[in-house]
Amino acid sequence: MDNITIEQVTLKDKEQLQQIGRQTFFETFSSSNTDENMKRYLEEGFSLSKLAHELNDTNSAFYFARIGQQIIGYLKVNFGESQTELKNEQALEIERIYVLREFHGKNIGQVLYEKAMAIAIEKKADYIWLGVWEENPRAIRFYEKNGFVAFDKHIFLLGNDAQTDIMMKKQI
Repeated sequence: MDNITIEQVTLKDKEQLQQIGRQTFFETFSSSNTDENMKRYLEEGFSLSKLAHELNDTNSAFYFARIGQQIIGYLKVNFGESQTELKNEQALEIERIYVLREFHGKNIGQVLYEKAMAIAIEKKADYIWLGVWEENPRAIRFYEKNGFVAFDKHIFLLGNDAQTDIMMKKQI
């Protein structure tokens, strides 16, 4: 894939983040969820006020993957108290890696994952962890291929639907 660039997202990019976030989430999960639950999650989870709050959090960071000026995917990582579950100072959480459907299979997710690993190493994390929906075999295979192992499960609420995420981690 030619010239993929990774750049940190700033507050001035929140509309673009909202757009790529909503589009990739919809592409990934709309066929498996009700329209009502998807609409609710996309409105709440990707509201500009929520994204601004997350972008202002010094323990979270977003990164765009671009080809030229086109944003084709993004990464969100969390540290310390901003982690969704473990809140271990020695860990880094990958909260999101999403890539536009038309770019699946083109190594974009791998490039974003490698950025997360580089951040984890730079921050001297002991391990990196994430939650992945149990009904997303493509993502589960991706993480297993990169050396992650399942260690627990947790519930993720999408609208009013309680779904099970497999929690996976990798020692660094």
